Amino acid sequence: MPKLTVDGIEVDVPEGATILQACEAAGVEIPIFCYHPKLSVAGNCRMCLVEVEKSPKPVASCSIPAGEGMVVKTTTEKVEKARGGVLELLLINHPLDCPICDQGGECDLQDITMYYGRDSGRFDLNKRAVADKHMGPLIKTIMTRCIHCTRCVRFADEIAGTKDMGALYRGEHMEITTYLEQTAKSELSGNMIDICPVGALTSKPYAFHGRPWELRKVETICALDAVGSNIRVDASGKKIMRILPRQHEAINEDWISDRTRFAYDGLANQRLDKPYLRTDGKLRPCSWDEAYKAIQKTLSSVSGKEIAAIAGDQADCETMLSLKLLFEELGSQNIDCRQDGAQHNAKYRSSYIFNTTIAGIEDSDLALLVGTNPRIEAAIINARLRKRYLQGGYHIALIGEAPDLNYPYEHLGTDAQALKDILDGKSEFAAKLKAAKKPMIILGQGAMVRRDAPEILRLTQEICDKYGIVTEGWNGFNMLHTAAARVGGLDIGFVPDQQGLSAHQALTKAEEGKLKLLYLLGADELPEKDLSKTFVVYQGHHGDRGAHLADVILPGATYTEKYATYVNTEGRPQSTNLVVHPPGEAKEDWVIIAELAQTLGFKLPYSDLGQLRQKLADISATFGQYDVVHPAAWQKIPQGTPETLSHLPLKSAIESFYMVDPITRHSRIMAECIEANAAMEPNKKAVANG
Repeated sequence: MPKLTVDGIEVDVPEGATILQACEAAGVEIPIFCYHPKLSVAGNCRMCLVEVEKSPKPVASCSIPAGEGMVVKTTTEKVEKARGGVLELLLINHPLDCPICDQGGECDLQDITMYYGRDSGRFDLNKRAVADKHMGPLIKTIMTRCIHCTRCVRFADEIAGTKDMGALYRGEHMEITTYLEQTAKSELSGNMIDICPVGALTSKPYAFHGRPWELRKVETICALDAVGSNIRVDASGKKIMRILPRQHEAINEDWISDRTRFAYDGLANQRLDKPYLRTDGKLRPCSWDEAYKAIQKTLSSVSGKEIAAIAGDQADCETMLSLKLLFEELGSQNIDCRQDGAQHNAKYRSSYIFNTTIAGIEDSDLALLVGTNPRIEAAIINARLRKRYLQGGYHIALIGEAPDLNYPYEHLGTDAQALKDILDGKSEFAAKLKAAKKPMIILGQGAMVRRDAPEILRLTQEICDKYGIVTEGWNGFNMLHTAAARVGGLDIGFVPDQQGLSAHQALTKAEEGKLKLLYLLGADELPEKDLSKTFVVYQGHHGDRGAHLADVILPGATYTEKYATYVNTEGRPQSTNLVVHPPGEAKEDWVIIAELAQTLGFKLPYSDLGQLRQKLADISATFGQYDVVHPAAWQKIPQGTPETLSHLPLKSAIESFYMVDPITRHSRIMAECIEANAAMEPNKKAVANG
């Protein structure tokens, strides 16, 4: 490890580290524009100049490796004069529109100019003007502000993998552009707004809506997918203004998906803000007491076998546990958190979590994707796969319909027969799998909602044993979920016992009129069923599909309106924080269950959120410590007689990246994204046809 001196401070840095990283290790702040720790080094802004002993002139610290015995000075008059000169050149053409720039208050150029800038410029030529570029409904461009740091170009090429951005012309005529001026095709495009050091790329939905110092900032997590990205939600009063990423190296690094970032407007649209009761075929507003009494009246004349509960994709762990405890009091085991019919076994935790962990993807040397399209199911995990591919020596194969991924892969087939060929050694891929030291399999929900899901799972586990995918110190079997509630629901056992009804069975009985009451806890992704013969209770936050089926509606809270626990796809429990209060008469979901239980005459074993979370920890060690992945011991699910594989192609469980749940379906921004991408299709076909 090289040892060098920075402003009189001796530091040791890893081999290959740059002078800039050595300065950071010494606690010395260096001004930067083009450098970003997650992107390749460009060295084109020259703002990070430092003085190195025996060097005739200042050097760019971001691109020079730190060497043994170097003596670096960062605060000399020579350095400050050089940085001031660079800044003066950058400001020659920069417009004086800070008062109307959305980057104001968060602008690197503003901050650095306050320290190194002059009170006047020495250039009196006319400023250059650059036409704004069209980048779709998410990113607003004011390209006259661009300082050509090329961060956006490198992000699009290296992280997003779409090559949307680039530079045209040279010298003072250079322009950063999307070439054909079309909508950015990446599911991560909003991150270019964050990494832009000036106001050239800003959020179009947020434009002119507020200033950063006016906003209340709350750290929480996203519940729109199963990744559990760490985010910061900025709000003003009762309104959420924007969502930004929060660094978490083990999950989302510095990035979030566009769905996580921009679907926030759907949180306020078509909300349920008061209880409703169906009378004479029509829903009418009612009091909470009236709603509870209507449910009590129905339950008073039915047995536990005649009621069922289905939890939706955004139900939190506290509420699912509360509902489970209530149904136990009612004598019913007809509960299920798998509203899509996925055939997961809650007794074997290693069979339903992402055992490698998200960060562990970077340790693997081969990946097999089965029935999944990670680009639309989990864009952050897909970015990890691309990151590992770019490091070299990585082979990716896929079974299922061939998606448009942003890295090359070997397509092994469309149906599950390809798995059997690998197990039997008939596939050429079997040799590559056997030679890999740390291979992994990612099994998607598209494979788990099929009739032959148990056989697909059996084949996958047999492959894991035969080819050393699971060994001591390495578990390469991964289940990629799409629902934020799924792993938590399985962890607390929100599934039926052997005598209980699954979600599919409960819906079938409800359609036949053999079920007296069906409780939908935010369950909106249900198959088309006629539930008119069953008394339906819907507890949720949007007037979506589940609410239209209901006889009683209990308005709940979204993930930004409550303190709640979610377990992500790798089995990591995390907690949301309350950003804004639920609208109108809506309440936190576990409170609704507790009040309903009291009306029914039951006393659940908790009286506040702390006691409820202690109950979670008592049920599963997973909830004993938050933000920690609890590894699961590898256990194969006992299988009976091998089943016949379906010849239907394996495909992703998600059709549209932008609309997957009630929040995104009611987002105007997400609707605009779908329209913009649909408008691009004719252009794609025209280019493909030459």
